[in-house]
Amino acid sequence: MILDSFLLSVKNLKHRGLRSWLTLLGIFIGVTAVVALISLGNSLQVAVGSQFGVSQTELITIQAGGVGAYGPPGSGVVNPLDLNDLRSIEKLGGVKRIAGRYLAAGKLEYNDKIVFGYIASVPDGDNRNFIYDQLEKGALKGRLLKDGESGKVFLGYNFYIDKVGLEKEVTPGKNVLINDESFEVIGILEKKGSFMFDNAIYMNDQDVDDLYNYGDTFDAILVQLKDNDDMDNMKLEIEKALRKTRGVKEGEEDFDVSTPEAMLSTVNGILGGVQAFIIIVALISVFIGALGIVNTMTTSVLERKKEIGIMKSIGARNEHIFMQFFIESGLLGLLGGLVGVIFGTLIGVFGTFAINNFIGAEIGMNISFGLIFFSLLGSFLIGAIAGIVPAMNASRENPVEALKG
Repeated sequence: MILDSFLLSVKNLKHRGLRSWLTLLGIFIGVTAVVALISLGNSLQVAVGSQFGVSQTELITIQAGGVGAYGPPGSGVVNPLDLNDLRSIEKLGGVKRIAGRYLAAGKLEYNDKIVFGYIASVPDGDNRNFIYDQLEKGALKGRLLKDGESGKVFLGYNFYIDKVGLEKEVTPGKNVLINDESFEVIGILEKKGSFMFDNAIYMNDQDVDDLYNYGDTFDAILVQLKDNDDMDNMKLEIEKALRKTRGVKEGEEDFDVSTPEAMLSTVNGILGGVQAFIIIVALISVFIGALGIVNTMTTSVLERKKEIGIMKSIGARNEHIFMQFFIESGLLGLLGGLVGVIFGTLIGVFGTFAINNFIGAEIGMNISFGLIFFSLLGSFLIGAIAGIVPAMNASRENPVEALKG
């Protein structure tokens, strides 16, 4: 019986008018939005993770900022990090390695074009290898900086393929102006897949200090732990040590101590909130589509009274009529969902491509067949549920009155 009802429903759907198909726009738009947003949201989360450049060796990052600061952490703050802060952290038992970094905004001129970015310092000695370990990349062209070198820089990958707006790739051996001072480019970093690294200018500590006069202050302090499982406890220990060194009370910190998980969790939480809000809007569209199916099926019952009367006169029972219209309304919802899944998946694919192109990442599109399955199942159920009342009305039609109508 169900198979016969299904086949007859498919046959009836082929003869639907334009009005019936327009009622599916709500479900189509809603499913498209849900599939596209979840797909893009997953891609964005992967992309955000890649932009943080979290390596296998996780680090705790300390920046000046917080309650008593002006501007973003590490920039224009009232009380910057200094050598005393670094030494107070270095004394903690769980610290394996520690390095102060300069992260300065800078102007680079090349090929008569000017771009703005940030300069990342590279310290001398053992800490140089510490920083290079975090990059996890070597030189694509040329080489990396060595201790004691002056007037030289190596650049992120995007300078080599000209994704920064210079209209000409920069290669080793060329000279660039950084804050109007000439520097020789000695190497290009291999592609990291993060604009934070691929757009950076890497310069030895002394050259950065000469340009910006940092003295004993830092923009950031990086801490590698002996035991990554102790990350949360060490975060608390570092905060306690810095409060003592900087003379601030708990809750009045003028610094920020963050772990990779905390940073990613915050960003992912924001992305999740945005996704949830837009999905709610999409579900409203699906609800409107369901109301459209109710209207369409109610109209269909009125238009097909004679058909119902004939079916009942040749032996069709109420449950047969009900199943006929119930399956038909479910198929209407399923068709809207199917087209929505196709368009949503295409938007996800092209959106992921656009994200890769914009930030230089290499994330792949992960098509969730579970998402597709439940989207189609949900579309069918929404259509079927919307058709229950019209189907019940159709099953209750008096065959004699129906044949007259």
